[in-house]
Amino acid sequence: MRICRTTSSIARAIFGASIFVMLPNFANADPRAVLELFTSQGCSSCPPADRLLGALARDPSIVAISMPVDYWDYIGWKDTLADPRNASRQRAYAQVRGDRQVYTPQLVVNGSVHVVGSDKSAIEQAITNTSRSGTAMSVPVKLAASNGTITVNVGEGAVQKAGEVWLYAVTTEVPVKIGRGENAGRSVTYYNVCRNWVKLGDWNGKAASWNIPADKIKTDGVNAAVAIVQSGHAGNPGATLGAAFTPLN
Repeated sequence: MRICRTTSSIARAIFGASIFVMLPNFANADPRAVLELFTSQGCSSCPPADRLLGALARDPSIVAISMPVDYWDYIGWKDTLADPRNASRQRAYAQVRGDRQVYTPQLVVNGSVHVVGSDKSAIEQAITNTSRSGTAMSVPVKLAASNGTITVNVGEGAVQKAGEVWLYAVTTEVPVKIGRGENAGRSVTYYNVCRNWVKLGDWNGKAASWNIPADKIKTDGVNAAVAIVQSGHAGNPGATLGAAFTPLN
């Protein structure tokens, strides 16, 4: 299998809180892992990882997100789902880790460890390893969508006391027929594709809630949302502290 890698030179070139309130009909809280797959329609090594992410997304204990990148567009096919912010996020992870490893299909587990996105055993091992830190996925998060409003409730932190709260707009399935490039002629389905994300606010270790109109993110076929609490900040992302997923009606 050939992993589609970037070089460091390319990498350099691209690159209201309220009091906590319990509400009914929240999505199940406390998953064991957030998986972010950095993938590209122009990468011949990616389709097996895309299929695996779809299978993992069916596990209710996992929050799986596809993060399509654009840095392979120059080799013959412009990725129809790519967002340059995804590539920036991928590179930020590499900078924080200090390994400068940026490639596709790269899967980042709980904001901390990266593995090849098609290697199921490595993914499971990374989930186990990150859970031992006591920080990753240690903060309860609940997410609900009702009456045109999305509500995110974040509980108290036993270990970590600070982070950012983000809301991701996702489309659960996007079939794409690829016309050129390394995957020319193939039809690939992408799962839980990130279409947009917004920062809801900063979390200070105390229980709090945020509300956002669903219409603010429900565009371009978006039919689900993911809430993530993460240490660090957007340009210096750390461990994923908690997350939740919910469909949008």
